[in-house]
Amino acid sequence: MNPVRNPFAPGAGTPPPELAGRDALLETLQVALQRTRIGRPARSAMLVGLRGAGKTVLLDRARDDAEAMGIHTIRLEAPEGRSLPAMLAPQLRQALLRLSQLEAAKDYAVRGLRALAGFASKLKLTFKDIEVGIDYEAEPGLADNGDLEHDLQALMEQAGLAAKAGNTALALFIDELQYVEEHQLAALITALHRMAQRQLPVVLVGAGLPQLRGQLGNAKSYAERLFEFTEIGPLPPEAAAQAIEKPLLDEGVTITPAALAEIGRVSQGYAYFLQTWGSHTWLAAEGSPIDTDAVARAGITAIAALDEGFFRVRFDRCTPKEKKYLRAMAELGDGPHRSGDVADVLGEKVSSLAPTRATLIGKGMVWSPTHGDTAFTVPMFAAFMQRIMPGQDWR
Repeated sequence: MNPVRNPFAPGAGTPPPELAGRDALLETLQVALQRTRIGRPARSAMLVGLRGAGKTVLLDRARDDAEAMGIHTIRLEAPEGRSLPAMLAPQLRQALLRLSQLEAAKDYAVRGLRALAGFASKLKLTFKDIEVGIDYEAEPGLADNGDLEHDLQALMEQAGLAAKAGNTALALFIDELQYVEEHQLAALITALHRMAQRQLPVVLVGAGLPQLRGQLGNAKSYAERLFEFTEIGPLPPEAAAQAIEKPLLDEGVTITPAALAEIGRVSQGYAYFLQTWGSHTWLAAEGSPIDTDAVARAGITAIAALDEGFFRVRFDRCTPKEKKYLRAMAELGDGPHRSGDVADVLGEKVSSLAPTRATLIGKGMVWSPTHGDTAFTVPMFAAFMQRIMPGQDWR
């Protein structure tokens, strides 16, 4: 098979050739965005799920849809160790500058830029990583108290007023939200709550790991009522088959039903793994139709590629003690596992392992589905841990 014509696209946030099984979700997001623009109540959305489920792709597709509607958007990815104000400030500046080009919104947008100047200058004392261009002098008393929750609310209010005056909306798209610290999440939730109360056209579409739902609830008790949570999981068999078969047919290539089912089985229906197996099956196939022998040959290189490009990058971020904890989880299987069972494998007390578990949760390696349970945030990670740390020497 010609590698140049390989239709599949395994990559971090890379759009697949066929975005199957997500039409209903994208339509729901479009309705919420359209309602926000015309001033109708709409809840912000949270896409939560494991790594490799396709959350980032959906976030970007929803943003493309918003831009096509004439909605002004902000796109952020929340990395570890960087503050929310530092990420928001430059993006809000760009949004306000765009809004200032609309005659009806100009005065509100300029006042928003003055609010941003006060916001950045006062909060830089607390969040030293804030770097943003200043276009207008600060207006005394506007978003300059030095208190994040109060000032972010005032700043977002000005942006919302500008968007409303311009007959548009402002949509924030933020990925990896689980890395935002709790008090900063609380400030963001408070600001969005105020926008809803004032019926200003500002909405958030966020994405993160499964623990995000609990983090938002801990930050503000009313978060469950403010957001529409959607679980992004593996694709059902029909959609998984479509994600593989349609790109092949577009290239004039067919695949046997058995081979199609086998790709669905080994990938477990996760979007990233489907693309990986699809790509490696294309390279392993000798021609059309693609059969199960090609899928079997592809499995060797697909797993090797996942080990080096998907699993290993997360494994390498962990300390030796954290790796042992993950390996102990893998010894028990895919999970979730009771903390006591993991401790038994390691021959230690649950209390002594609690700090290690907490740091792994903070790094987004594991999460707690229920109190006392621990699960991997990456599908198939147990098998990887058994490959990378085989036998009993790891103990």
